[in-house]
Amino acid sequence: MDNNTVVGLLDKAKSFFRKYIAENHLSNLKKAANLPELNINPFTYRYLANFLTGNESPESIAKALLYPRILGTSFTTSFGTNIQNKFCAEVLDGYGSAIDGIDIEFVDQIDKRKKYCQLKAGPDTINKGDVEPIKQHFKSLQNRARTNNLQILPGDMVVGITYGKMKQLNAHYKKVSIDYNIHIGQDFWYRLTGFQNFYYDLITAFGEIACETNGTIALEEAVNKLASEIAQNLNDSYWK
Repeated sequence: MDNNTVVGLLDKAKSFFRKYIAENHLSNLKKAANLPELNINPFTYRYLANFLTGNESPESIAKALLYPRILGTSFTTSFGTNIQNKFCAEVLDGYGSAIDGIDIEFVDQIDKRKKYCQLKAGPDTINKGDVEPIKQHFKSLQNRARTNNLQILPGDMVVGITYGKMKQLNAHYKKVSIDYNIHIGQDFWYRLTGFQNFYYDLITAFGEIACETNGTIALEEAVNKLASEIAQNLNDSYWK
């Protein structure tokens, strides 16, 4: 992969992040700043507000309710879902595979062999029920290769994980790794592009999108809106 192709890939990745991550994030922020939409735990909201800011003013309560929803697991889940469902089609479209269960195909820039890759988001994004389907897709590919006299070695079937490190893999990925290679984070992107620092360039590119979205102002506006609703409804059934 040459420099122009790498730059193009980074630009497509930024467009993907802008469209599916940043825009959705702002949209979810607006939805979350709506008191009727929040499932409030009456046992914890005062504690969390005091823990966060040292008081239980409407603004503090708003922050305690809003921050976990906007900066916590829901964002991570949204990111993972979009990586799984849209990243291949939007960013890695040139590597797409027509083989059932295989997301992308590429020539490994380290060993120069063609790889058949199932793409995953992060090191903790599969569960127990995902292990066998991953293996079955590879077994089906092996059977197809034998039938068509194709030379596909076990090492040519890989799981590619877009971020993380090997030591972070959960127990389910480790079961997959008994039979198939896993390439994660910097190693995966190096093998795909041939550029050792591409992973870090990609991280930087995604970070730049946050500066474009001006999230600080949007978050402040959302907190103020929610705080105003809280102040007007402190004696309502939301809190009991």
